[in-house]
Amino acid sequence: MSNGSVQSVDRAIAILEILARDGASRVTDLAAELDVHKSTAFRLLAALEQGGLVEQSGDRGRYRLGFGVVRLAGAATAQLDLAKESREVCLRLAGELGETVNVAVPRDGCAVNISQVRGPSAISGHNWVGQRTPAHATSSGKVLLAFGALALPEVLDRFTPLTITDARLLGLAEIRRRGWAFTVEELELGLNAVAAPVRGGDGAVVAAVSVSGPSYRLTPQRLPEVGEVMAVGAREISQRIGHYR
Repeated sequence: MSNGSVQSVDRAIAILEILARDGASRVTDLAAELDVHKSTAFRLLAALEQGGLVEQSGDRGRYRLGFGVVRLAGAATAQLDLAKESREVCLRLAGELGETVNVAVPRDGCAVNISQVRGPSAISGHNWVGQRTPAHATSSGKVLLAFGALALPEVLDRFTPLTITDARLLGLAEIRRRGWAFTVEELELGLNAVAAPVRGGDGAVVAAVSVSGPSYRLTPQRLPEVGEVMAVGAREISQRIGHYR
């Protein structure tokens, strides 16, 4: 991104902050506070208006925050609420299973981890929070794919010799039937994982809760048992965020 583009973004953010502070403002007043020409302020407002982040108020020539800001705030609040409401359950799961537990949400075609709890037996210090992980190679991602929260990408990249790169072999229908998904060294050699779906108030899957651990401890033989534990935890998180059916 060029310096000019960065400066435009900074100014656009400043406009939003001014409108949040003042409620509404005229183009001339915004230009004066930003120390820019009126045409520059108008151009920035036009871009923000197109994105629904600002709108013209009833008082001609004045701008205020638009409903696009409410939409973004709602999405951020929902994510924060999910991380908060799932915390107690994740702590219990991590303690019971001894491994690292994560909550992931769908973002831009990937599963993105928004919270993490390390169990007492966890040996890796890797922090997955904020990480974008490929849907087809992670247990959380497979859950989000199976229940329609993510779309299957056209190309399935290979990360290990065990990564499934043929969509027909992902077993998405089977995941929906049994209620949990697993990976066996498909993202990293020596790492296995199990995940279950978290549902929102309308019943749609909005996230996945997963547990991951070394393959010598989280063995293929343990996956069904761990899957049921994760499914119970996922249902509890779902209830905490408003899903009661």
